[in-house]
Amino acid sequence: MMDSNKDRKEEVKDADEKHQHAQHFQKFSVEGALRTGDKKKEKQHMRIQAGEKPHTCLQCGKTYTQTSSLKTHMRIHTGEKPHTCLQCGKSFTNTSDLKTHMRIHTGEKPHTCLQCGKSFTQTGNLKTHMRIHTGEKPFACLQCGKTFTRDDNLNTHMRIHNGEKPFACLQCGKTFSRDDNLNTHMRIHNGEKPFACLQCGKSFTRGDYLNTHMRIHKGEKPFACLQCGKTFTQTGNLQSHMRIHTGEKPHACLQCGKSFTNTRNLWTHMRIHTGEKPHACLQCGKTFTNTRNLWTHMRIHTGEKPHACLQCGKTFTNTRNLWTHMRIHTGEKPHACLQCGKTFTQTGNLQSHMRIHTGEKPFACLQCGKIFTQTGNLQSHMRIHTGEKPHACLQCGKTFTQTGNLQSHMRIHTGEKPHACLQCGKIFTQTGNLQSHMRIHTGEKPHVCLQCGKSFTNTSDLRTHMRILTGERPFACLQCGKTFTNTSNLKTHMRIH
Repeated sequence: MMDSNKDRKEEVKDADEKHQHAQHFQKFSVEGALRTGDKKKEKQHMRIQAGEKPHTCLQCGKTYTQTSSLKTHMRIHTGEKPHTCLQCGKSFTNTSDLKTHMRIHTGEKPHTCLQCGKSFTQTGNLKTHMRIHTGEKPFACLQCGKTFTRDDNLNTHMRIHNGEKPFACLQCGKTFSRDDNLNTHMRIHNGEKPFACLQCGKSFTRGDYLNTHMRIHKGEKPFACLQCGKTFTQTGNLQSHMRIHTGEKPHACLQCGKSFTNTRNLWTHMRIHTGEKPHACLQCGKTFTNTRNLWTHMRIHTGEKPHACLQCGKTFTNTRNLWTHMRIHTGEKPHACLQCGKTFTQTGNLQSHMRIHTGEKPFACLQCGKIFTQTGNLQSHMRIHTGEKPHACLQCGKTFTQTGNLQSHMRIHTGEKPHACLQCGKIFTQTGNLQSHMRIHTGEKPHVCLQCGKSFTNTSDLRTHMRILTGERPFACLQCGKTFTNTSNLKTHMRIH
């Protein structure tokens, strides 16, 4: 009990000493002002002690303890900036801002961080910097709870929620939430690319684009797919890749409804509808919808075929042709006709085959009007009109309009007869001859004479028959001049001579 009373007396004694000290300090301050005769300072001091702010701004209602502070504040409304920097001409509303600004010219940074040694021109900047070390983020977003070290970062963040984009491009009207994004965007119009790669010289509008590009030289691919392990230089590429696993195709063509995993493929696809082909070959002028097709085309001029088949060594200009070629070795025919079930290695071959069912013949000869299902057939047909026979036999010199005809002709020299009849075993050099022969077994006679109705197994027999009706005898004996309707009769006649 005695100890508690003793502690209580000591607390009272300490409180009295503090009160006396405060009175002495206030008296000293007031008497100091009185001794100089400065009543104004005494009043100002008393208002600070009392928290009194008698001077009010009539425009915004803000209050101040001194008239000088109110005058400085009024310059915000009037726009007056009487304090000018003599070096750069920039003006300020008060002297303290001018003094702080002058440190830019003098290089003075009197406020130093005690932890990392970084120095600043203003105490406010030092306080903001210290939050990096303390981790303090006092400015919180009331909508999503995200916190920031500075109030201006919070203000910029709030534009995400309110949709405000106050910074507009004067050339195209596009708006931005931040002025630095607008400055970056302006480089699209002025063509400025200040960030250059020191290794290859390629330049970029933004520093982060350069950083991403540098990964190509370093071979760095920090973003990995968790499902298949494939790595990428950019997160955007990883996100697009993930859609292969999910099957998601969020970007749809508004004209035909086809959907794509990324916007780039959609833009390229749109050129099919617009007919735009912005990428031109500098050698022949041919244009393409995308750069990949242009690069592949350029190999025609350079002769480059970088993609080789590991089984037979055949080389190709692009991977697609290599993959298609590999089906020869694997026997894979993934493209099936829904009507007859026939399968093909390429979609192009399936599309051509479908014309058999639809009867479509889109390729027409401009000279005689004959129509074809494929461009290759039209090109071969055109040689009838031009007389061109580009495929020559190296043994006898005979020329042909098509490679297929040359290959069939070569069997005369080699004696090869690869096409055999499964019923009687007779062999032939060409499939057409085998097909005609098979009609002997089937009894089929598809070629009908329009005049008498008689039918024949092949067109040559029909033509011979037609000569009987027309009286045409185009085959003449060179010794006696006798004429015949077909070569076999001429050959038999020649035995007389």
